[in-house]
Amino acid sequence: MTALREAIAAMSGTVDRLNELSREKYTNPYEALATWPDSLDATADWFTSPELSTLYGTPYWPEDEARQRELCFHESANFFSLNIHGEKALMQGLATRLYRPDLADIADYLHHFLDEENKHSVYFGTYCRRYARVYRSRHVPFPGGTDRAVEDLLFFAKVLIFEEIADRHNVLQARDDRLHPLARFINEAHHADESRHLVFNRAIVRAFWDTYVPEWTGERLTEIRKYLNQFFTTTWREYYNPDVYADCGYDDPWDVAEAAWQAPAQREHRRQVSAKCLRFFTSTGLLLEEPADVR
Repeated sequence: MTALREAIAAMSGTVDRLNELSREKYTNPYEALATWPDSLDATADWFTSPELSTLYGTPYWPEDEARQRELCFHESANFFSLNIHGEKALMQGLATRLYRPDLADIADYLHHFLDEENKHSVYFGTYCRRYARVYRSRHVPFPGGTDRAVEDLLFFAKVLIFEEIADRHNVLQARDDRLHPLARFINEAHHADESRHLVFNRAIVRAFWDTYVPEWTGERLTEIRKYLNQFFTTTWREYYNPDVYADCGYDDPWDVAEAAWQAPAQREHRRQVSAKCLRFFTSTGLLLEEPADVR
């Protein structure tokens, strides 16, 4: 306990700065985006950068541009749905860690974190409910354990993985002037807060890892690394959603999903998007090698 408090205390400068920035950048989602379009034309505008489509570079990428745009519209709804599900689990995990004595020094920032994730869900949920639908999640939670230190490390490590991948999509799409202004706004608004969350997540993951890794057996470390490898794969798998392909009229959407997952262009896409996150995990020792499905 003392070692963890010392590790978290060493983050104080970073956390204080993040608290300050969260106060400075505070936004009201109902004011920042007070008016939503009455409708969106899925075939007239881009809502996902085409290069980020899960079918780009595969034989299933449509030849007709209107169908490309329609696919990208549904993929934007899937991307926002993934964020809805991910942020719901994130908010639950943050709430359970509020005011724990060993985490008292970061309680203020956990409040900012929770608040900002809730605001993101307003954007994502409104978009999906108004114009498309909230796609279901097929993510199956891994069984929990009884070791709180392991649970804490894995919680924040999973948050980091999920948010690193999503944020890379946000950054690229916020800059893409081909996209409809609403899609660009939501991606930019999400990234503006996520950039702080990622700084915090890297710091807290390192604090837990550096504190507890000397105490863990080789068997425990193998279990942790196996879990993180699996989470990388399951996180990426949800981007390749058969429900999206079915909504776009593809026959055998499960076959489409598997073919897209295996496509060389998509493997390279996952490697590029995951690169920064994987450098952190391998440089700290949390992973000894990159997961096979993202390299």
